Amino acid sequence: MSVFGYPSSRLAILGREAVVIAIATAGGALFATLGMPAAWLSGSMLLSTAVALVRPLPALRRPWFDSTMLLSGTILGSAATPEALAALGRYPASLLMLLVGVAAIMLATGAYLHRVARWPWIDALLAAAPGALSTVLAIAQEKGANIGRISVIQLFRLLVLVAFLPSLMQATGASAGAPIPVVTAVDPAAMLGLTMAGLLTGLCFERIGLAAPLMFGATFASAALHGMGLVEGSLPMPVQIAVQILLGSTMGGRIAHIPREELRGLFPLAIGGFAVSMGVAFLFAWPAAWLTGVPYASGMAAFAPGGLEAMAMLAFAMGLDTLYVGSHHLVRFVVIGLSMPLVLMRMKGKAPEAGPPGPGR
Repeated sequence: MSVFGYPSSRLAILGREAVVIAIATAGGALFATLGMPAAWLSGSMLLSTAVALVRPLPALRRPWFDSTMLLSGTILGSAATPEALAALGRYPASLLMLLVGVAAIMLATGAYLHRVARWPWIDALLAAAPGALSTVLAIAQEKGANIGRISVIQLFRLLVLVAFLPSLMQATGASAGAPIPVVTAVDPAAMLGLTMAGLLTGLCFERIGLAAPLMFGATFASAALHGMGLVEGSLPMPVQIAVQILLGSTMGGRIAHIPREELRGLFPLAIGGFAVSMGVAFLFAWPAAWLTGVPYASGMAAFAPGGLEAMAMLAFAMGLDTLYVGSHHLVRFVVIGLSMPLVLMRMKGKAPEAGPPGPGR
């Protein structure tokens, strides 16, 4: 039986996926209305999790995930503007300390999760990665790692950072009130060119065996085109919002598949992991800020293990040195994006855990 030329089974799958996306959209819209930071990502994830804990939601099919990774990489690569790349030469000592700090954060937090929680190293390292959430999610999917508990640790750190870091910055003397600059949106032709360049690069990376090839390829292509000044601006804001909603829906659905007893046990681990990562980050932030002569608040924002978008937003809102903060988070994202697929290439994750059957399985 078909309806408007589509098999009824296909329409049923599309209908269930529309419900999943609508729930995530409602959560993001609610958080955006309340003025919450990282609203579309955190709101969509939290409402999807809450609903799925009551009634399991079907997983979105692989094309949704692949499209989200492609667009997410394109968006993140747009941060590599000529201005941001030029800023890299101003802070060589600070950036060197950042690289050491990223490795220290991952090793310290990963060791904590591996030894205390007895997690496999691949899950522990992905949960410990400071920022680059989209890359982490893509690699976890590729390696069959436990996306649910990795997302719990990552999202807890992000939500605590965006909730409490501004107060901590104010206590250290940051000025406030700088407006958030308007980001220019690329035109449809440039958007098509960016996504096609990312897709082709991602397919090449897939052939050489890199993890998360679409995400990594799109980021690389977008960063190259933006860095050379061939493209200016990022994807339109409605597209960016849609990407965050789909990411939030993916994470929320995976979190809800974790048994509730295990989920309750993850929160103490999330608190401990947050304390370890923040302690190591701020240990490196103080000497880096002193060496470069920037306020310690800017150093805190630059070294804080949060997402690129969330930390950039906080820097703008708090009136900090946005080039300093942005260049450090850009370098960290590139380093994580380049190194993690290579480091984890030979590591084997667990087989994906069985969950409720759905159209995405």
